[in-house]
Order: sequence, then structure tokens, then C-alpha cells
Amino acid sequence: MPEIAPPSLDHLRTFLAVVEEGSFNAAARKLGRAISVVSYAIAQLETQLDVRLFDREGSRKPRLTEAGRALVTEAHAIADDVDALLAKVRSLRQGLEAELSFAVDVMVPGNVLAPLLRDFQERFPTVPLRLHVEALGAVAGLVLDGRATLAIAGPDLLDLPEIERETIGSVEFVIVAAPGHPLAKAKRIAPGDVRKHIQLVLTDRSPLTEGRDYSVFSPRSWRLADLGSKHDLLKEGIGWGSMPRHRVQEDLDSGALVELHLPERPSIDYALVALWRKDSPPGPAAVWVLDEMRERLAKCS
Repeated sequence: MPEIAPPSLDHLRTFLAVVEEGSFNAAARKLGRAISVVSYAIAQLETQLDVRLFDREGSRKPRLTEAGRALVTEAHAIADDVDALLAKVRSLRQGLEAELSFAVDVMVPGNVLAPLLRDFQERFPTVPLRLHVEALGAVAGLVLDGRATLAIAGPDLLDLPEIERETIGSVEFVIVAAPGHPLAKAKRIAPGDVRKHIQLVLTDRSPLTEGRDYSVFSPRSWRLADLGSKHDLLKEGIGWGSMPRHRVQEDLDSGALVELHLPERPSIDYALVALWRKDSPPGPAAVWVLDEMRERLAKCS
């Protein structure tokens, strides 16, 4: 049995052109080559692989053999991989990042983040993006230890000398409870009333803000690491707490949750801050994300 030789990329592309165009003539026109060059490339590929790729008997149009049909997918995969490699090299030569690791606070509105990520993929198809969604200090922690290139974090962070920061927007917070909760049914909430009821509090999984409490007014508090779980418990009437307005607006409109007006604290804006390491400034793709996030947050505020 003859030894199989590695095929050339040019021969594989010629093979795919014949498959896609349906004839040697059409493939030659597409590739801008003489038909003799296309025929030679196919003959060479068949010799290298020791298989017959096209049945040329009794027809003016070449037909794929069983072996040819079996190899089309692999030939496409090889050509696509090489195209991706060349695109990556061109991107690197232009200064684009090899990868962007992006961390966002759980409070970032999904209707801002999701379209931005979709547009990022279209604009920077050669830059893989790794997304991390965390809360509070855990977002900054990802930047600090080098696992995230760029982050959009909340406001309550310690000063970290290794990190640059820029405030780029904010999210409105509201205090809510289920309509059957005693605080929601009260005509007026007196100072100190909230201390009698369970407050649902988002807790930090990061040591950066360990031991720090944010807007905790009740000694009866349940600590939750997940904003979705907090939302579910609020709707069940188990406690009261603050939530980003965009996450609960439909519940407020439908009556599933009620906004509370506490004497201790009005509704607030939760600042969103862009973070990156001073020794790793944002590259072109990260700068685009930063600019787009700033602009889109401004439009939805």
C-alpha cells in the first residue's frame, strides 16, 4: 500500500472549489487559474491521499466518489482552521489582543451587556472573549489576580494601588418587598420598623471586602451570594431588600413586588466602575468595550 503524503493547502482549496462550483471549468474561473492547473492539482491530491476523489467517467461534470464525499468536511475544517490562523496573525500584527477576559458585576443590565457582546463578536471575530459575572469585590479580584483584562464593577471597593478605575455609569436601586409583606402593607414605615423584618442581603465571595456590610439596616439578615435567589425570595415575601430597578421593573408593574420608601434610606444610584491593571492597559478591543459600555449605559439611564 503506497504511503500517504500530507496534502498541500492549495490542493485542498482547489478540491473544495471544484466541489462548490460543480466543475473543473467553474473552479478554474473562481480561482483565476487555467483548467489544466486545476486538473493537475486534483490529480496530485488524489495521488498524495491514494484515493479517487471524483468520478469523471461518462459525464462532463465530475461527481464525488464515496471517498471524496467523506473527505469534504475534513477539507473544509482544515481550510477554515488555516483561515482562522491567518486572521489571528493579522489581528496580532494590528495590535489586537490575543484574548479578552471580561468581568462584569451582576448589577450590569442584561439589555446592555448582551447586545454589546453580540456586537463584539461581529466586530472582533478573531479575539476570543471569556466572560465572568460576579458580585461586589469578586469582580475586582479577577482583575487583581490577572484573570480578567477589563472589569465593570460596583462602587464599594477598597483603594487598590495596582488598579486603575473610571466611573462609566450607574444603575438605579430600589427597595422592594412582596405585596403581602408587612412593610408593603403598612401605610407608613416608621424609623426602625425595618429592623423587625428579615433583610435579604447580597454577600461578597471575595476577601477584598470581607467583613464590610453595604446598606444593612436589620440585625435579622439573610446573606445570599446570588442575585437571582434574592429576587426569588423577595417575591415569596420572605424578606425585604434592595434590587436594581431593571431587574424588578416588570414585577413592580405587575404588582408582584412593591417599592418601599424607607425613612432610613432613599433609592440610590449604584455606580459602575471600569477597572484594569495599571501594568496591563486596555488594548483596542477592550477600549471598544469600555467606550460602548459607557455610551450604552448612558442611553438606558
